[in-house]
Amino acid sequence: MNDLLNETTCWGILISISTYMIGKKMQEKFKLVIFNPLLFSTIFIVIFLMIFKVDYFLYYEASNYLHFLLTPTTVCLAVPMYENIKPLKNNFLAITIGIMSGVIAGIFTILLFSIIFNFSHTMYVTLLPKSITAAMAMGISEELGGISSLTVPIVIMTGITGNIFAESICKLFRITEPIAKGIAIGTSSHAMGTAKAIEIGEIEGAMSSLAIAVAGVMTVIIASVFSNFI
Repeated sequence: MNDLLNETTCWGILISISTYMIGKKMQEKFKLVIFNPLLFSTIFIVIFLMIFKVDYFLYYEASNYLHFLLTPTTVCLAVPMYENIKPLKNNFLAITIGIMSGVIAGIFTILLFSIIFNFSHTMYVTLLPKSITAAMAMGISEELGGISSLTVPIVIMTGITGNIFAESICKLFRITEPIAKGIAIGTSSHAMGTAKAIEIGEIEGAMSSLAIAVAGVMTVIIASVFSNFI
């Protein structure tokens, strides 16, 4: 199977996009969490690679063009932020405090669970940057003495969880203010959560995009301090 797929250049792109679209259609039809496009696509691809014993790096190379698109896609997140610059300026202090509160709450939760379950220092710092983008999280994890390769799937699962449950949690706690919703989603579940925030509304998407960048910088500083607690 590896040899066969190696001769097919873009099979990784095909399976990634098709499984995502299938998940999206099934979610629209059945309204079930399991059919969240990101979750459905991830599970399907993992099962496919395991059943046919396909090397992950072969899949990675076959879907390389999708990875290439991540950079311009991330840059595009600045567009809704620019279009909603007025509410950002009017609520600058509240937004900054909100993002900082979210970052501290997330890191403190990791500290609390690490104490309860008696995690080692290595596992503790591996989990600390779970709520920011993978590129930054890997750097922080490695710098603090964590396992960066383990940090990546933790970051991905955090993002998928945020993408799935963000809207429901906002409804549960009756959070209706668009700025608050966007800041909460972006701070807790980075780019994958932001994808959901954009679906919810333009302002939510803009604020979530802002939260990704600011939360990343704050996490670098705050995680460095908290890393000494265990």
